[in-house]
Amino acid sequence: MHSRARITALSATAACLALALTACGSGGSDNAGVEGETGTEDVTLSVGTFNEFGYEELFEEYEQLNPNVTINHKKAATSNEARDNLTTRLAAGSGLSDIEGIEVDWLPELLEFPDQFADLSDPAVEGRWLDWKTEAATTKDGQLIGYGTDAGPQGVCYRADLFEKAGLPSDRESVAALLDGSWQDYFDAGKDFVAASDGVAWFDSAGATYQGMINQVQNAYEDNDGTVIATENPEVKDIYEQVLQASVTDGLSAHLTQWEDDWVASFQSDAFATKLCPGWMLGVIEGNAEGVEGWDIADVFPGGGGNWGGSYLTVPTQGENQAEAKKLAEWLTAPEQQIKAFESKGTFPSQVEALESEELQGQVDPFFNDAPTGQILANRATAVEVTPFKGPKYFAINDAMQQALTRVDVDETDDPASSWEKFTTAVGAL
Repeated sequence: MHSRARITALSATAACLALALTACGSGGSDNAGVEGETGTEDVTLSVGTFNEFGYEELFEEYEQLNPNVTINHKKAATSNEARDNLTTRLAAGSGLSDIEGIEVDWLPELLEFPDQFADLSDPAVEGRWLDWKTEAATTKDGQLIGYGTDAGPQGVCYRADLFEKAGLPSDRESVAALLDGSWQDYFDAGKDFVAASDGVAWFDSAGATYQGMINQVQNAYEDNDGTVIATENPEVKDIYEQVLQASVTDGLSAHLTQWEDDWVASFQSDAFATKLCPGWMLGVIEGNAEGVEGWDIADVFPGGGGNWGGSYLTVPTQGENQAEAKKLAEWLTAPEQQIKAFESKGTFPSQVEALESEELQGQVDPFFNDAPTGQILANRATAVEVTPFKGPKYFAINDAMQQALTRVDVDETDDPASSWEKFTTAVGAL
């Protein structure tokens, strides 16, 4: 889908979510729910995910351990595509997978409709995850609607070969020292790189870079009571202007929209030199850049630590196999399975026991020049100091912001001032 058409579709979906879910009512099936018997009847479980959860081999392992279960994996290309599928089927009252993967940015919207999801609270999983990971998926009255999969502590992925050509230090320790500091330090290093390179950008897109920056703000768009402050918050405006100054005025952006076809294809060329890199991005880069040598990851992140994304597995109450679905979701999110997912696709665990394991700490990734990715991402996780508040309107506001950035950085239909005005209008209409 063309980028502008896709953005319009996403905006419409965001605006309609609350109405659609309200219209579909409490829903739910009349079966035994998650307390039903398991292991006695042959069942086919559908599992909806997106991007890379690293579950393909785990599904095969689970089927061998549980001969009565067949797994039908439905993988969307992007988080937004998965969200569209989820909200459409929630509104319809049917068609959801037995297990639905959801992303942290749209989790707050779904918490407004807890009766659409099974309560997965269970003494067997108490204390399994980092506290903030569990709290984010728990309603005010204590219902746990999702089991945590991964977290997204971020480093900086970079092309060591392009750094070397530009005369910059290229080993990961020196790159970490080069990029250690503020976002302006990161952009200043980009100016030096671009000046010494032949048409290679410093980063892929304004939107992706903005996302790394805004995830360091405690209350970017909403106060804790849900009051929308996005258009009056000076931190949001400052980050918006800073990233567009770097992207457009300073020429550091490759002017790509993350997840679009041209962004995917750009990994096969020398389009940009750095990429903000949560753990789950490692598998995406490796898949898109297959056959390209030179990628590495530095143990650093501008402005301090930062977490981007992370997901959950839910069991919708539409399903007829909720007990078997809960059993599978519990198994997939156990520490030993999440470490295997990290080995497969770089999805960094959110489970306490996994984070403390020597097996995780010792992980290296051959594609990223044998970088010690387990240790680097563990270090990045400890550097995270802010857990941003994300209220029910977070996704819609952030979607409007991404549109504002795209109008300037990619489509070139607006300047920063006119695009900001459109952003404030869009937020006011929510």
